[in-house]
Amino acid sequence: MSKQFPLVSIITVNYNQAEVSCALIESLNKITYPNFEVIVIDNASPEDDATLIKQRYPNIIFIQNPINYGFAAGNNFGLMRARGKYVLLLNNDIEVPANFMEPLVEKLEKNPHIGAVSPKIKFYYQPDTIQYAGYTPINYITMRNTAIGYWQKDKGQYDEDRETAYAHGAAMMVPMEVVKKVGLMSYIFFLYYEEADWCARIKSAGYQIWFVHNSYVLHKESVSTGRLSALKIYYQNRNRIVFMRRNVKGKTFILGLLYQLFVAIPKNAFQFLFKGKPKLFYAYYQAIGWNIKHLFDAEIHENPQL
Repeated sequence: MSKQFPLVSIITVNYNQAEVSCALIESLNKITYPNFEVIVIDNASPEDDATLIKQRYPNIIFIQNPINYGFAAGNNFGLMRARGKYVLLLNNDIEVPANFMEPLVEKLEKNPHIGAVSPKIKFYYQPDTIQYAGYTPINYITMRNTAIGYWQKDKGQYDEDRETAYAHGAAMMVPMEVVKKVGLMSYIFFLYYEEADWCARIKSAGYQIWFVHNSYVLHKESVSTGRLSALKIYYQNRNRIVFMRRNVKGKTFILGLLYQLFVAIPKNAFQFLFKGKPKLFYAYYQAIGWNIKHLFDAEIHENPQL
């Protein structure tokens, strides 16, 4: 069985969402793939009792962190514990259909040059609508890219496997051999951009990243941080600059940094000020301030190893 169905270690991070995580595990318990383990990392949830996940599903591996070290670190704890040939990172606000796993494993089994795959991701509450069918490359000046198919009705227009710029952090499968070569996610990100950075490192190591069309998952999206919160704005903008510092070089880096500091961030921040939302305005400038404060930190460029 192990040759035909190599062990997959499924890792999910929980924070104040025990019931949401239980719904994910319930859907995983109905899948047709016969050889997997589920690792749940609780990031020191302060508001609900995460141990009920283990009580309901005693077969899972449950790790309760004493401190919330962030989403990247939570996944890293899972990667350190994983025994599988492949690791599958799933957001806890995902639910899966029964046969979603086989196409992902088959794609990686057939091509050793692939370092990560993601399935089609559709919206849980609008399952006929696509969230992700691949990504375009990030423009290193504007730091923008596009999720292919975003908010389009799924009419089969993306029913073909394709190489893509990035996997999607809500659902990405990576061979353990690749993790050993590339290292773990960078702890510096805490929240947002950690998977884009990881994908950039996977590609730099010579691997391809693929979208797999005949697998899909359903995503409840933004359950943990809310659609628009000061926390989300702070980490997205802080880490956009951190991503640039780690991955963009030379003249492109200078142009991109100038664009972020003097065009993108002021424009977006002042919109919130005009709308009477000073907390959201302030979050932008905290994001810049963090990068200035940590301008010479060596930790920015560290790649932790397994």
